[in-house]
Amino acid sequence: MATLSVIVLAAGKGKRMVSERPKVLHCVGGRPLLTHVLDTARSLGPNECVVVFGHGGETVRAACENAESAAWVVQAEQLGTGHAVAQALAVMAPVDTTLVLYGDVPLIRAETLQPLIASAGQDRVALLTAELPDPTGYGRIVRDTLGQVVRVVEERDADAEQRRIREVNTGILAAPLDRLRLWVNALGNHNVQREYYLTDVVEMAVGEGLTVEAFCASDPDEVQGVNDRRQQAQLERYFQRRQAMALLERGVTLLDPDRLDVRGTLTTGRDVVIDVDVVIEGDVRLGNGVRIGPFCSLRDVVLEDGAEVLSHCCLEGAHIGRDVQIGPFARLRPGARLADGAKVGNFVEIKQASVGPQSKVNHLTYIGDTEIGAGVNVGAGTITCNYDGANKHKTIIEDRAFIGSNVALVAPVRIGEGATIGAGSTINRDVPAGHLSLTRAPQKNHRDWQRPVKQGKKSSPA
Repeated sequence: MATLSVIVLAAGKGKRMVSERPKVLHCVGGRPLLTHVLDTARSLGPNECVVVFGHGGETVRAACENAESAAWVVQAEQLGTGHAVAQALAVMAPVDTTLVLYGDVPLIRAETLQPLIASAGQDRVALLTAELPDPTGYGRIVRDTLGQVVRVVEERDADAEQRRIREVNTGILAAPLDRLRLWVNALGNHNVQREYYLTDVVEMAVGEGLTVEAFCASDPDEVQGVNDRRQQAQLERYFQRRQAMALLERGVTLLDPDRLDVRGTLTTGRDVVIDVDVVIEGDVRLGNGVRIGPFCSLRDVVLEDGAEVLSHCCLEGAHIGRDVQIGPFARLRPGARLADGAKVGNFVEIKQASVGPQSKVNHLTYIGDTEIGAGVNVGAGTITCNYDGANKHKTIIEDRAFIGSNVALVAPVRIGEGATIGAGSTINRDVPAGHLSLTRAPQKNHRDWQRPVKQGKKSSPA
C-alpha cells in the first residue's frame, strides 16, 4: 500500500486582510482556516503531516486546536511556494507520495483529494485545477495540442493569450516524494516576483517524460483561497450553504437555509425545526422534535427530545431536558440545567443553577447558584442574591415551594418543601417546610394627603 505525507503551506502574512493576525488564523465557520485544512489532511491517514509556518510564529501553532496532528517547520523568509516546500522536505521521512495543501484554502474535501493521491506515482504527477469564469489572479494551466498539461504559468508571467485561459491552477498537487525533492532543489527564481515557484515542477516533470494529470474540481468554490475580507465573506457563505444542505439531507427543517450559521458541531435527531437567523457555536446536540425559534444563539448546549426554544434566546453551556420550553428573550448561562417539563420564560437569566421537573421561572427573574426542586413556581421579578461582593453563595428551593413576585432571596438560604414566600419579601433566613414567610413593611393609607403641584414659572426680572 502506497504511503503518503502531506505538506501544508501556511507561512503567508496576508497583507490584504489588513490585520495583525496571521492570515491562516482568520476564521470560516467559527474556526481558523488552518484548522479546517489540518482536519482534512488528518482524514487522509498520512504517515506524516508537516505545516510550514512563518508570519505569526508560535501564535499560529498555539491557536490551532489540532496542532498536535502535525509537525511544524519555520519558513524564516517568504521566498515562494517552492522555497516553503523545501523547508518541509528537509525534515520529512521517505514515503511514496507527497500531497501539497494550503492553509488559506480551508474547504477542500478529502473526497476531492483522493483521486490525486491515487493517480500520483513514480511516473505521474497529479494537479487539482478549476474552471473559473474570471481567472484573474490565478496561474493558468497550459496544455499542448493533444490536451496534455505541459506547464503552469503564473499570471504575472503570462502573455495575453495565456491570460485568456480559464482553467487555473489551485496549487494543490500530489507527486512522488523522491522526484519532488530533486525538482524543488533545482528550482530557480527567474520570474517577475523573484520567487521559487512550486508550479515550475510541472514543467520539470513533463521534461522528464512524466504524465501530469489534471483533475478539475467539480465545485470551484471548494478550492477558493482567502486573500482578503471579501473572499473570506464569500467563503463563509459557501461554507454555511454547504452546512445547511447537509442538515436538510439529514431531515432537519430549516425555514430559510440561507439564514443559519453553524460555527461548530451540530448533532440532530428526527423532526428538528430551526427558524431563521439562528447561530450555532461549539458543540450543540438537538434531540428528536426540538424546535428552535428565530434569532437564537446556542453554544455548547444539549436539548433533549421535545424541547422548544422561543425567539431571541441566548443559551450557553446549558443542558435542557425533555419537553422544556424556554423564552422568548431568555438567557441561560454556563451551568444551567433544566429538568424535564420545566419552563423558563421571557427576560429570565439562569446561571450555574438547576431547575427541577415541572418547575416554572416565567418572568423577569435572575437565578444564580441555585437548586430548584420539582413543581416550584418562581414569581416575576425574583432575584437570588448570590454574590456578597467577594464570594458566591447558594440558594436551595425545595419541591413545590411557591415564590411570590418581586422577591429577593439572599444567599445562603434554603426555602423548605411546600413553603410560600409572599410577594415583595426579602428573605435572608431559612424558611421551614410548609411555612409562609413575609417581610413586607406595614401598609399605611393617608386620607388627607395632597399630591404635590408643579410650581408655576417665576417671572423674569425686568
